[in-house]
Amino acid sequence: MSYAQTALDQLEKGQLDDFKKQYALSLRHDDDDTLFSLGEELYSLGFLNQSRRIYEKLLKKYPDEDELRTNLADIAIDEDKNDEALDYLNQVSPDSPAYVEALMVAADLYQTQELFEVSEQKLLTAKKLAPDEPVITFALAELYNTMREFRKAIPLYLDLITAGTTEFSKVNLVERLGVAYANAGRFEQAIGYLKQIHTGDMTPDVKFETAFTYLQLKERTEAINLFNELKDSDEHYTSLYPYLGQALEQENRLPEALTALQEGLGVDQYNEKLWLQAAHVATKLDDEALAEKYLKKGHELDSDDLAAVIQLSNLYVKQERWDENDALAKPYVKAEDADPQLYWNLAVTANHQEDFAGARKYYDAAAPFFMDQPDFLKPAIYFYREEGASDQVVKLLQAYLKVVPDDAEMALMLEGYQDI
Repeated sequence: MSYAQTALDQLEKGQLDDFKKQYALSLRHDDDDTLFSLGEELYSLGFLNQSRRIYEKLLKKYPDEDELRTNLADIAIDEDKNDEALDYLNQVSPDSPAYVEALMVAADLYQTQELFEVSEQKLLTAKKLAPDEPVITFALAELYNTMREFRKAIPLYLDLITAGTTEFSKVNLVERLGVAYANAGRFEQAIGYLKQIHTGDMTPDVKFETAFTYLQLKERTEAINLFNELKDSDEHYTSLYPYLGQALEQENRLPEALTALQEGLGVDQYNEKLWLQAAHVATKLDDEALAEKYLKKGHELDSDDLAAVIQLSNLYVKQERWDENDALAKPYVKAEDADPQLYWNLAVTANHQEDFAGARKYYDAAAPFFMDQPDFLKPAIYFYREEGASDQVVKLLQAYLKVVPDDAEMALMLEGYQDI
């Protein structure tokens, strides 16, 4: 038995002192092939220093063996010695048998530095040199997956699966392909692959993607069941709650939707979007007090979120709380890109406050955006008529009658103006 094998046996038994002795003897007495194999085994076990010493010794003896340089570069990357890794890799020339491996290691290095485009170029070069090498196809697919370039990843995963490889480096390629299709918006193809995975074998991320895909396909019962399974197994998977609430709301299971969103707020209380979604469902349940509470919380978390401002403003207008709406909405119409809904709400507010100049200003600002909205046009017509703004009345009447042509009262009013 070689010293190398004895060293590994001692390591397996946890006898570290004996391992060190046998390792030292292996360095002095074992043949080079045995040493190389020991270096690979130790690297796989995480003994980087011991593995590096072996490769450095062999490199001195075999300076033309570039595989040793790529192995040393791998170790340097693991130790965050990136400059040292690049030094080893740059010594590998394009005509070396180890050049493709060097490109792969360099791609890994650049990926760890989030230099994804450089990593991509290294892998594309490697693929040109070895187009049928599965490890390169897999590495490139995984890179595109990391970059969220799912349309580029899909054909690569498909190539591997078509060739009979459904798992690579403990990665389930069927899962990867299904998730890639889902993220690319190709939900029909996605579900075909995701359905092949037993729910008990799914990771939380894959279970989420599968449920999300069902939701996009309007198979809401399946989506709800999977989201609930995910919630039961990991209540802190916060991304699930908005979609579970959405699915339940679309099924008109409003009390359950509100409960799901409230559960989400219990684990993610700083998510302003979740507060707004819960407020929306509370409004549909006619619980305006709860809706207001949630809207104020969302607005408090992000005062720049216009969705919260608009929903709260709509509630104040509905409840005729003019002063509160005035205080809330006015700061948000000073910007050039103000939301026209706030102009509309402030026009109604100012009119009820008998601030007719203000109402005219806000109606003028809102009108271009709501020329096809009868709920806006009809009150605006009466306002402009009171103001004596005949031209604007005629313009709005004509727009209104295009949308509601059978409104006799408005038709007669338009005739009256045209007869003048």
